[in-house]
Amino acid sequence: RAVHEMTVKSKQVIDKFYDRAPQYAYFKGCSTGGRQALMAAQRYPEDFDGIIAGALANRHIQMHTAGSARRINLARNPDQAIPEAKAKMVTAAVLNKCDTLKEGFLNNPRQCTFDFSSLVCTGANGDTCLTKPQLQAVETFYGGLKNSKGELIFSGQALGNPLPALQSTTTFEVSDTVRIWGFQNANYDWRTFDLDRDMPIINKKVGFVDAVDPDLGRFKARGGKLLLYAGWGDTTITPENTVLYYESVLDKMGKSQDDWLRLFMVPGMAHCRGGDGPNTFDSIGTLERWREQSVTPAQIKGSNPQSGLTRPLCPFPQYAKYRGAGDLKDAANWACSAP
Repeated sequence: RAVHEMTVKSKQVIDKFYDRAPQYAYFKGCSTGGRQALMAAQRYPEDFDGIIAGALANRHIQMHTAGSARRINLARNPDQAIPEAKAKMVTAAVLNKCDTLKEGFLNNPRQCTFDFSSLVCTGANGDTCLTKPQLQAVETFYGGLKNSKGELIFSGQALGNPLPALQSTTTFEVSDTVRIWGFQNANYDWRTFDLDRDMPIINKKVGFVDAVDPDLGRFKARGGKLLLYAGWGDTTITPENTVLYYESVLDKMGKSQDDWLRLFMVPGMAHCRGGDGPNTFDSIGTLERWREQSVTPAQIKGSNPQSGLTRPLCPFPQYAKYRGAGDLKDAANWACSAP
């Protein structure tokens, strides 16, 4: 609501000072800013003509509750803990199978499949294999946290992103989302936590801070353009969360929404910026041309100023595919391709 109020007042000031209203208004935000961006599209569709939303923290409640649930699970099941050596082994195994171009990151993690059960120890336990309890922890890390009915609470990490060491400890505090927001209890005892019971309670109490409504019909009807993006190398907010919101809009509004809604997944980019992939691109110029000149972005040129890498960023589910010859760092040797 604060962003909305600021926007209304800002337009009034601009109108008063310049003696005319702004012709276009745009919003760009990433992470929590991405959540704010979606709130604008969902709740205040008249505020902006175009919106850029990145690395969506739109499922804030589920994200933080899931983080607490994973730590609680490790405290209850210390045999699922994974030391650093094993974590590095798992990460290396995935990259060895799926990073066929040896770039150090996966260009399209959704094309990677990996059977983690192949890493289970067949003999003595050691740093080169997983125990069955550790396998469960790894599958949850990459497959996402689910309740007892198999319903996804929050998406797992993208394949190719590093598995951290998973430590079991009983000396921690659960997220304020659970302790303070959900139960208004600074001394909340994590030992009482039950995911099936408590997730609906927490969501009912504070779910209003999320931005998950897939019905963007009012924003679309007024000619709004929504450009979503996320880095496949994001280890802060799982990149699949942004993909899942995009897909939820298509499920709600129909599959043909490309004229006003596009998602660009960035290989190797970390949280909002940085990383080894093409992490720099002109999202604002792309949005302006889309809204003001009706130039629908068929691709966006991405670059990495540090390494000199360039690569086309493609509208999801397309991805940049190597043509098979030439410098991997040159965008000319890549083309957008259907999965």
